[in-house]
Amino acid sequence: MATIVDDLPATDQAFKIETHGIDHIPVGERWAKPRDVGAMWAGASIQIEYFIYGAVLMTFGFSFAQALSLIVIGNLSYFLLGLASLQAPQTGTTVFAINRASYGPNGSRMISFFNWLTQIGFEVEGLILIVGAALVLQSKAGFAGGTPAKVIFVLVAVLIQGVLPFLGHATILKTLRVLVVPFVILFAIMLGFAIPHATTHGVAHGADWQTYMEGLAFTIILSGLGWAECGNDYTRYCAPDASKGAIVGWVFLGTAVPEILIMTLGAAVGTFLVNVGTQANAFVAFEHQSFFPAWFVVLFCILCIVQLFAINSLDLYSSGVTLQAMGVPVKRDQAVLIDCALALGITMIAIFNTSFNTYLKDFVDVVIVWIAPWLAIFLVDWVMRRLRYVPAELQRTDRGGLYYRTGGIFWPAIIAQVVGMFAAIEALSATFHLPEWLNLVTVHTAGKHDFGGDFSVFMGMGVAAVVYAVLARASVRRQADEQDRMLAG
Repeated sequence: MATIVDDLPATDQAFKIETHGIDHIPVGERWAKPRDVGAMWAGASIQIEYFIYGAVLMTFGFSFAQALSLIVIGNLSYFLLGLASLQAPQTGTTVFAINRASYGPNGSRMISFFNWLTQIGFEVEGLILIVGAALVLQSKAGFAGGTPAKVIFVLVAVLIQGVLPFLGHATILKTLRVLVVPFVILFAIMLGFAIPHATTHGVAHGADWQTYMEGLAFTIILSGLGWAECGNDYTRYCAPDASKGAIVGWVFLGTAVPEILIMTLGAAVGTFLVNVGTQANAFVAFEHQSFFPAWFVVLFCILCIVQLFAINSLDLYSSGVTLQAMGVPVKRDQAVLIDCALALGITMIAIFNTSFNTYLKDFVDVVIVWIAPWLAIFLVDWVMRRLRYVPAELQRTDRGGLYYRTGGIFWPAIIAQVVGMFAAIEALSATFHLPEWLNLVTVHTAGKHDFGGDFSVFMGMGVAAVVYAVLARASVRRQADEQDRMLAG
């Protein structure tokens, strides 16, 4: 993997506070190569959350073969993350500054708000897992702290998790790379312990096709589609002439390949450790069991805590720059403090009120509804603009800006977003109750169960893409011509 050079620009050096937010990164400060981005994503992918996701898949009632097919197919969505990482090298800014071109600067604030909440949701997921691992360590040490211990662990975790995103991009990248080797070794040891106990016959017949489609949506949103709104935040330090093929290739190599292996390991463990994720503490299944020795469980929990802090830094970093894109007048490091405070409150509620499994499924359902149509609109708009923007105009939010449109809103994008969200809900097999009129596709594909097939990802993306292409084509092409004139001048 690539080595981060020591002579990075002063604005983005490891273990120093990054000064850039959503502002344009000058070409002279673009130090990253596509392989650096791939290395960062590899560090974000070789981690415990994907192991947990694989184990949780088995709680749907899948056979191991079904789970394996879902893991492979679902992780192909990392091609979407690769495509959603190609805009920043040319624009030099973050995804929701680029998003102003397709939605208008004011219209984009709504989407930025959705993403901000999504990043906080992922932060809370990481915090729940950190606290769970800490509670298992406490139990192994012979203590029973109860509710006070949970509160203390949450407070300490929130304080620690803000450090890496506070420092910024280069610090996160370097830290994630360092953690790759220890986790590869950890998962290799776990595989050795798991092989004698894992079985491909844990579920005799597996789940039906409706449950399979629900599992596919679950896997897609927790892999490539769920990261797509962050891609450009980490490629904006690449040069404008960086190879698009190399970016997509390195991103896919750094994400899909390790995640398929790790989720498969999680599913294999889920065939004999069957209650992973079914309680508020996802790690409690490891506390009283005979499959893994106590020393390994302790080492496993310690490394998981360290890794989860690093992974949460990605969510906090992206949520911080998203808060700026919403127009909140804060510096990126100040935004980190705001997000930590909000994540603290939500985590306190979550760890006392729900199983991890339930939290994860509810969260996935909510994220699908907005992110599927958004990504379709974002990519269709980019293609219609001939794969480029005017970087200086993306930084403008005033009436004279090229992308300002009507009142700062490009209504075809807003209409396509709303229609796409409605289509996604109509085809969503939700864990919570939806009225029949708002869930017609799912209701009418139901078999012997109370739920039908989950086509939410495909309906959300497909409908939004078509509606936006029809409504926006003429206007965006005219603007693309104006972009060409401005870039040529």
